[in-house]
Amino acid sequence: MNNELKLENQLCFPLYAAARKVTSAYTPLLKPLGITYTQYIVLMVLWDQKEVTVGKLGERLYLDNGTLTPLLKKLEQEGYVIRTRSKEDERSVIVSLTEKGSALKEKCASIPSSVGSCIPLNTQEAVTLYALLYKVLNKIQDEDPE
Repeated sequence: MNNELKLENQLCFPLYAAARKVTSAYTPLLKPLGITYTQYIVLMVLWDQKEVTVGKLGERLYLDNGTLTPLLKKLEQEGYVIRTRSKEDERSVIVSLTEKGSALKEKCASIPSSVGSCIPLNTQEAVTLYALLYKVLNKIQDEDPE
């Protein structure tokens, strides 16, 4: 068998598997709040910015509209966000945080440290990994034709 086709020689596999393991660590923390990991990262952006266009949200989270639309619809149904058309550009949809969405921030305050304690990296290793992952993401994003 060609060495290039061995699973253990694929950088993409440990990235994929590690991402799945880390993301699944959020499930028991988010499930009691009734939100998914993807909804959580949307809320994190909104806790920081209060409102953002769907396009900018997609760019920030590396998610397409097909993923974001149902996710935002669910968050809106739950009363965490409001979606409105921009007055300046009707093609643009603005996502805003509601009071209920803002209140959820306090309930999520301990989640990053809880999940972080599950990752066996020291501070320097975590900083290095973070930088390397964003280097990969940004390079792939720059080359993406969409």
